Amino acid sequence: MCHDSGILTRTTLLDDVRRSVILLDHNEASQAVDGIEEADIVEIIDHHRLGAITTLKPIRFLNDPVGATSTIIAMKFMESGLTPSRPVAGVLLSGILSDTLSLRMSTTTHRDIKAVNYLAPIAGEDPDKLGIALLEQAMDLSGTPLEITLARDTKEYILSEKKVVISQVMVPSFAWNHERDDAIRAELARMRATSGSDMVLVLFTNVLEKSSDLHGIADPDLILDIFGEDLPVRLEGVMSRKLDFLPWLGTRLRGQARP
Repeated sequence: MCHDSGILTRTTLLDDVRRSVILLDHNEASQAVDGIEEADIVEIIDHHRLGAITTLKPIRFLNDPVGATSTIIAMKFMESGLTPSRPVAGVLLSGILSDTLSLRMSTTTHRDIKAVNYLAPIAGEDPDKLGIALLEQAMDLSGTPLEITLARDTKEYILSEKKVVISQVMVPSFAWNHERDDAIRAELARMRATSGSDMVLVLFTNVLEKSSDLHGIADPDLILDIFGEDLPVRLEGVMSRKLDFLPWLGTRLRGQARP
């Protein structure tokens, strides 16, 4: 097919509809929206581990190990001398407090605290009160089906050639997951089957006790090799999926993969 400028091809049509995308709070293709391979990734802003994603041309890539991607955005406002609107400041403030569990998480840095102090007066919010409200909301699981609860905060990873899905749920007490152990196991098995994963895990995190209960489904031998016992297990001091748990799990899986 011809037009004024030459030959019209399938590639020409793809170029015409290719959307420019900024990846925010992730940098792994497995965690991106469907169709990301057809998009033109122009920038990545994140605070997680580096994953396997490729681009066709050089891009801006800002990855900073702070407690929240919202902190990075707030820092960009501060550095530019621009002031966010009150609604934007409120969203960023909520993002930091939510990601860091009101600055209690092991991932919290001095820059997260600085960003909270910068955003709070602009948003007109007391960060202590807002943080408590966010925690209460996150731990209010009443009326929410277990399927939605477990799927609400999930991340998919490729670790030592194994597909691993890790969910995290904030609970008011560990009695919540203990009372639902059989139902949790059944739902994790369903998630594993539908996602084709080698392992599906969920961290039930208790802020007050600063620890997590780990439930999961995988090949029994793999579970025993990694954890030394059947799941669930109590993980003292584990609050952050990305800092406290994922590096440890990745190291254990890497050890299993060695001949």
